[in-house]
Amino acid sequence: MKYLLFLLMPLALFASDRPKPNVILILTDDLGWQDVKCYDIDEPTPYETPNIDKLATEGVMFWQAYSPAPTCAPTRGAILAGKHPARLQRTHVVGGAPPIPHNEKQWSVISPWYRGRLPVSEITIPQLLKPQGYVSGHVGKWHVAISHHAYPQADDHGFDFTRSNLGVSANMKNRLEGFATKAKNDRYRLDDNGFPYHENSEDALDFIRENKDKPFFLYYATWLVHTPIVSRSRELLEKYCKKLGIEFPKDPKGWDLPGQQNPYYAAMVEMLDYYMGQMFTYLKETDDPRWPGHKLIENTYIIFTSDNGGMEKVPGEIITDNFPLDKGKINAKEGGIRVPLIITGPGIKAGQESDVMINGLDFFPTILSWSGAKKPDNLKLDGLDISTLLTKDASNPKLVKKENGEVRNSIMHHFPNSYSMHSTLRIGDYKVIRNYKPEMPPFELYQLYDNGKRVDIEESKNLAKTMPEKVQEMNKILQQKLEEMDASFPFLNPYTMRKLPGKDQVCAVSENGLDGNKAWVKFKENGNKVTKAYLLYTDNGGHKYEEWYRLDAQVKDGKVIAKLPKGTTHYLFNLVDDKHFMLSYPRMGQMSHYNINKKYSINALKVK
Repeated sequence: MKYLLFLLMPLALFASDRPKPNVILILTDDLGWQDVKCYDIDEPTPYETPNIDKLATEGVMFWQAYSPAPTCAPTRGAILAGKHPARLQRTHVVGGAPPIPHNEKQWSVISPWYRGRLPVSEITIPQLLKPQGYVSGHVGKWHVAISHHAYPQADDHGFDFTRSNLGVSANMKNRLEGFATKAKNDRYRLDDNGFPYHENSEDALDFIRENKDKPFFLYYATWLVHTPIVSRSRELLEKYCKKLGIEFPKDPKGWDLPGQQNPYYAAMVEMLDYYMGQMFTYLKETDDPRWPGHKLIENTYIIFTSDNGGMEKVPGEIITDNFPLDKGKINAKEGGIRVPLIITGPGIKAGQESDVMINGLDFFPTILSWSGAKKPDNLKLDGLDISTLLTKDASNPKLVKKENGEVRNSIMHHFPNSYSMHSTLRIGDYKVIRNYKPEMPPFELYQLYDNGKRVDIEESKNLAKTMPEKVQEMNKILQQKLEEMDASFPFLNPYTMRKLPGKDQVCAVSENGLDGNKAWVKFKENGNKVTKAYLLYTDNGGHKYEEWYRLDAQVKDGKVIAKLPKGTTHYLFNLVDDKHFMLSYPRMGQMSHYNINKKYSINALKVK
């Protein structure tokens, strides 16, 4: 009862004697909008999430929340730095590679270069909290570098504590063997409730236990529910087989039943919920040493969300279904970017639901507001402080304002990568999609809502042909936003078998050389005019984590010239013409030519 009364108390009643609040940011991995029971609409979900559902009743549950990107790495970097993936030049996972087509003959478009890491020069949330006396911890998935283990790691970005144990998310060679038991020497030993021991969850609790006597910021990036799709709990797997009306698997291989009928994934979702419940219970039952007479939960903000929409399938495995939303992870349609978002904490009234558009980029300025930290004057943030929205009226979109007082009414996504290759802009009820693949319609337009009433969140009725003026208006705004962020765009592939106007008029490189530290190539135009060129270079060619960087090159009188940075081991040039074809020199082939043992440097120019 005391906790319920606390949730209803206005912040002003205890703000004066309340110590600085704790903040827990829970970023789940690949958890879809329809994977959480309390968000379930239309067809019922079989997944059970009682603890997350309970959290939703204790604060604000947002129905129209978006991740900054439709894949994990750019979302993570964007949240920690408070900047849009387009501005950070990090729009997809991995990165730090020369731009080459996935398939040289079949693909008409080449994704642009994007960073392999969040630069350490970027200011992050924990760095601004430290002067306020906060201790910051990262637990779980990092993936803000070119790989999970490459530089920079969490402690390079300002965190005082970091642990990345996989726990129950570790792969199982055979997912029908190796289930957790009650044996004392079992690293996944079942607890009294029948759930496997999860080291990842325990790491998060360890951080809270060790730092509850000071203001803390915990960035808990769960490994669940990302692939591999496995369950250490046989009991949960049996439970969902029974609930779904299917036989217990006899073959550990892929799952091919459509929709939300994968019992392994269902078990993973419930395990995630259980481990969340352990943390919430600890906060509710533990005295706050900084605020005698109160529990930790009373002075802790919790943000619960996901890094992108649900991953509907991978080769050989159907995982989940984001219906009624279209598509999923790796796509900027609603299924890939709309995510669950629940926020609770001091001064936030319980039992609220909101249709206000929120972006994960909003967490940075909001956490600064909660902590009393100041934003440096020269720091450009792309999110907005929603603390007033949370404490005054979570249903009022007019409370989400820019620094100039203008109310925000739009959300933009830029994903010029992978199979999707598009940018999107939602303004109010409408959403425009700009496709970069020539074989796709150039634009799609959907009316998601009509003054709050659901119309077409399925994005099934393309209005682009019937509302061309609306498309033109929104595309103009989209372009302005992308240009302001200096976004990178895909290129046309001159090697494709597809018919593309101007493909036969691409330039040709005649020779190349290196004079001291000045690299150059000479080219001859064949109809299309070369308007831009880039130097792509690496300083660790052949290394396990080979990483490439991009610099502008000079184009003049049929020659491209660039100064090689100190330490360059390999390099290449990209020449871009006025028809937007991109010629690589040397020719680099296609993605399938490269893997962990065959590096891009093998085909690049080597510095002798």
